[in-house]
Formats: sequence, C-alpha cells, structure tokens
Amino acid sequence: MRDWCDPGHEPLVIVEGRGSRLFDARGQTYLDGNSSIWTNIHGHSHPKIVGAIQAQAAKLAHSSFLGLTNEPAICLAERLVSLFPPQTLTRVFFTDDGSTAIEVALKMAVQFHQLRGDPVRSRFATFENAYHGDTAGAASLGGIGVFHDRFAPLQFPVKRIHDFSGLEALAPETIKSLAAVVIEPLIQGAAGMRTWPGGLLRNLRGWCDRHGVLLILDEVMTGFGRTGRMFACEHESVVPDFIALAKGLTGGTMPLAATLTTEHIFETFLGDYAEMKTLFYGHSYSGNPLGCAAAMASLDLFKEEETLTNLQPKIRLLGEALCDLASEPHVGEIRQCGFMAGIDVVAEKASQTFYPWQMNTGARVCQAARNHGLLTRPIRDTLVLMPPLCFTEQEIGQSVQALRSAIIDICAH
Repeated sequence: MRDWCDPGHEPLVIVEGRGSRLFDARGQTYLDGNSSIWTNIHGHSHPKIVGAIQAQAAKLAHSSFLGLTNEPAICLAERLVSLFPPQTLTRVFFTDDGSTAIEVALKMAVQFHQLRGDPVRSRFATFENAYHGDTAGAASLGGIGVFHDRFAPLQFPVKRIHDFSGLEALAPETIKSLAAVVIEPLIQGAAGMRTWPGGLLRNLRGWCDRHGVLLILDEVMTGFGRTGRMFACEHESVVPDFIALAKGLTGGTMPLAATLTTEHIFETFLGDYAEMKTLFYGHSYSGNPLGCAAAMASLDLFKEEETLTNLQPKIRLLGEALCDLASEPHVGEIRQCGFMAGIDVVAEKASQTFYPWQMNTGARVCQAARNHGLLTRPIRDTLVLMPPLCFTEQEIGQSVQALRSAIIDICAH
C-alpha cells in the first residue's frame, strides 16, 4: 500500500468493460487476461446478463432470505441441482463468495458428524500449497505461508498432506478425527497453477467412502467451464459430498456463491426446533435476487452460445500457443488445465531457477504486459493466463504474444 499511496503512482482506473476487453480512464484498451480475477465467463456487459439484472432490479433487488425465499433463488437452486447426476447433490445453500461457500461446507461437515454422534470428527485434511479463501475457516485450510501463517493461532484443526500417499499413510486415530478432505480439483490456483495427477479425485472419493470421511470440492475457480467441462469433477466422474461454487456462478457480474450437498447430509439436520439440529449460519445477501438472476442468465448462455462446445478448439489453440512460448529463454515450466495456464518466468531455463522473490519479477512482467494491451496478475513469478471463455482465437494469440513481449522487456538484459 505504500507504493499504491505514493504520490507518483497513478492507479489504473477501469471505467468500462465490453466483451473480452477493459477500458481505462485514459482511453486505453486491454484484453482481460485473468477474467477479472478468475470470475468473468461470457465477457463484460453481456446484454443477456445485463438485461436479466435490470429486469430483476425493477422487480425486487433484495429481500431477506431468513425465513423467506424468492423466485430467482428457487429457480437457480433447481438449475444448479440439475447440473449434477440425479439424486446426488440435491440441496443448495447460498452465500456471498468463495470463502463463505467453503466456510459453510466446513461447518456443515462438523455439525453433520456431531449430529450423528461422532463429535471427534472435527479436523480437516487438506493439501500443501492449497488456497480456499481468507475467512477464518477457509484460511485454516490454506497451505501458503504468506497468506495464512500469521493467523495460525486462530485456525481450525487441520492435517496437511502433500499428496494421496500422505493421506493413505495417516494413522488410524488421525483418520477417525477427520470430518472431511478438502481439495481444489484438477489444479491448485494460488499455488501457481499446479495440476494434480490424473485419477487423484477418483482415489480420494474411494478413500473417503472407505473411512467415513466427507469429500469437499472447491470449484470456486474451476467451475463453469474453466477446465473444458462445466465442473472439474466431471473429468473423473466424481460426485463430492459438498461442492463450493462462486466466481463464475454469475458470469463474473455479481457476488454470489452456492454450496451444494446431498440429501443424506441435509436430512441429518432435520428435527424439532428443541432438538437444536439447526445450522445457525447465514448472510445478509444470501440468495439475493440480482445475483440469482444473473446466474440464471449465465447458465442460459452456456446453452444458447454452445460455450463448452466452442471452447474445445480454443483450449487446443491455447496449448499450441503456449508450446511456442515455451521456447523463450526465460520461460520455464508451463502448466495448462483447460482454458487456464500458469507460465513460470525463470532466471535460468536449464535449472528452472526462479529470480530472487524480492525482485518481484512476475509483477513487473504483468505491469509491462499492460503496454502490450493485456491485463493479468501473477502468482509470484508464475504468470496466470485465464481469459473469459468468449476469447476469440485471435485474442488468444494476442494475449500470449503480449506475455512474450513483456517477458522480453523485463528479462532480456
């Protein structure tokens, strides 16, 4: 913030978005290379989503979701449930963002075991370098020190593991203390776009079933087409006990999140009020009509514009462009998952040696990319390219070329 507040610093003020492009207060145009922090799906100011929000705002902008409901929330819950195999994820709990979607899944998991007479199950197994949000419970799951270590005294009890073999090696008494395993399926985002080996999700599902542990999937980043399918778990035909959705849920237009769970878990919370089975949790804007209207419009667009079908050749083209980028002397490993990629910027290619972190190389490259018409953000020295799904083939090429030019600007000296 000291640099941000420096009198010599001029913040980039975004004033308009159209399709895949953003416009600043000085009239400069940029490709949105990270989907406005991994949220935008169909492009900015899409007329269908804008129209849905306007129509809903003229009718009902907000009403309490505590003891009441509203038509858009009802319809959206039905639509979300229909995206999964019948009789699997049948119940929806609305919140505000990815962190709170995870937060409520954690609380549901713990309370579920309590209600079943197994209160010892109050810990969570999570993975090194994980990121699941910044609220207290979600941050407890995180394995990235710079985000989470300062708040360790406040965290939920967590058993952190490196990979599936680490899960298998847990002692029986540790396994009996676990409420759930939590994972970002297929790819870890804030870890630097690190991909998981194939089959991991299936193995996790089987392990959880054998040991009576719930499975929570964090699809806040990977959901709504990013991996090439609507949800990452579809790639391995896995249905979790909880799935957290946010970011792209509304097409990247309104804050809204949803946690889906099974009928079995839902029914465990049912009873007379005096039994105190209630999940006492809620947010002021849970199930807000504007967000729900935007989300339904976004889901309509997936069908009307055949988004997932049209995305497949773009994924292949992105892979080809990244393969060509890999020949640059300061480009290290490149990891792609669907329409998402992480590109390591390295000081030494042969040894894959990164620059000293104090040099802030990744941020400087992204700053330079603005001069070539691209906005994105790094994770340390990993450049993230995660465009809206509406990107054209030409825009894919322009984005990769902008990164190439920016890397040369910063590193070729």
